Amino acid sequence: MGAGMKIQASRLSNKGFKQIFDRIDQLNIKKGVDKMGIDKFIEQCAYLAAGSGVISGTGGMLTMVIGVPLDFVNLLTQQFRVTMAIMYHNKGSYQIGFEEFMSFIATSLKVDAGVTLTKTMMEGVAEKMLMVLGTRTAERLVPVVGAVIGGTANYFFIKRMASSIKKMQTEPIIILVDGS
Repeated sequence: MGAGMKIQASRLSNKGFKQIFDRIDQLNIKKGVDKMGIDKFIEQCAYLAAGSGVISGTGGMLTMVIGVPLDFVNLLTQQFRVTMAIMYHNKGSYQIGFEEFMSFIATSLKVDAGVTLTKTMMEGVAEKMLMVLGTRTAERLVPVVGAVIGGTANYFFIKRMASSIKKMQTEPIIILVDGS
């Protein structure tokens, strides 16, 4: 991996993930899942991700310069929203702490996540996400075709991530009952 990507991964892991996490309204995630159900919520997030993929690839190089960074932020946001929704769906609690959330994200991306949230783990997550972005950027240089590729790639990325997160083992919910 190049030095430039290492620097970008470090920037993303230091502040970017926390900023995106903090801007997501977890109560609205809960309300969305309760209203639509988990599968329709995931579908909505996939469409939102596809929309930014289409926009970033529409004009080729011209829109790619501004569109790709915005598309990446939106793609991360939608991935975070889907992950939070699945965590809520599985656990029954919508209030998720940043460290627990990032450990879950790291596990879903097959990044080694220890007991505590470490800078190395965060950078590993950032590197994996930047690799996803980098593999699709060149395809978006061709106008119109880039829009189709960008939208389709984003849509299926969110759907595949949701599917793999749903399959992950989650801790069983233990309900303690007072009494004899």
